[in-house]
Amino acid sequence: MRLSCSRAITTRMETTEALRDWVFAEASAGVSPDLVLDALCERGYERQAAIDFVADTLRERVARHARDNGLPVPVAVPNPVEANGAAVMRVHDRDVRVLASLLHPRVVVFGGLLSDRECAQLIELSRGRLSRSSTLDLVDGSDVVHEHRTSEGTFFARGGSPLVDRIERRIAALLDWPLENGEGLQVLRYAPGAEYRPHFDYFDPAQSGTAATLRRGGQRVASVVMYLNTPRRGGATVFPDAHFEVAPVKGNAVFFSYDRPHPMTGSLHAGAPVLEGEKWIATKWLREGRHD
Repeated sequence: MRLSCSRAITTRMETTEALRDWVFAEASAGVSPDLVLDALCERGYERQAAIDFVADTLRERVARHARDNGLPVPVAVPNPVEANGAAVMRVHDRDVRVLASLLHPRVVVFGGLLSDRECAQLIELSRGRLSRSSTLDLVDGSDVVHEHRTSEGTFFARGGSPLVDRIERRIAALLDWPLENGEGLQVLRYAPGAEYRPHFDYFDPAQSGTAATLRRGGQRVASVVMYLNTPRRGGATVFPDAHFEVAPVKGNAVFFSYDRPHPMTGSLHAGAPVLEGEKWIATKWLREGRHD
């Protein structure tokens, strides 16, 4: 029979390193975080000190595991919702609903992030500015048209209009992530048959041009895809590793994060083909640091 947390902690640990071993073992075994924290508090830790100790331990052990196995070390990422948390969140100037939350890959579906009016205004601002969407070539740093991405799009500078600024501030509040760490907003239109085949949003560190891109804010760590209309059929955002898809419903959004540039994040995703009608989305990418 498994020892209770309080008994296990007093019978198995005398040093800080042993305490960290125990915390990591309990977390790996799926023990409730509250039980681990209670045991630390019984040992004399203040509650916040116990929380900090657990967080530091998990970061250190995960980083150690990554280094020992030749993997990228994970970094901090936005985490907008807690487990079994609030279903409705007051964010900046609007109530946003939490519709679904996956832990791996880290995916959260939000309802009503944008109003119908905001969706319509963003489409109208973008309609006359569209051109064939491109991807960043990380070998030479150029933007290239790729057969896997068949949408049209345009970019807005951060804070490029009152509407864009309001949406960006709402996202920053929702994700608790600095406004200046966001790239400019991208708006895309997918015509019937258009798609974006499976890809990752982070910059591949194996490519020669990645270093230059990372000098402007570091790696991407999260994405927010906002749906500006509802196609008649098709156009889902698909996460193949999770066998999960998000329906493109006007005003809703899907958030997903990736704490290292590696497929182990499970953040492979795609824009499925639009089968009837058209699909409009706005995408916001978040970086580790300030993006200028």
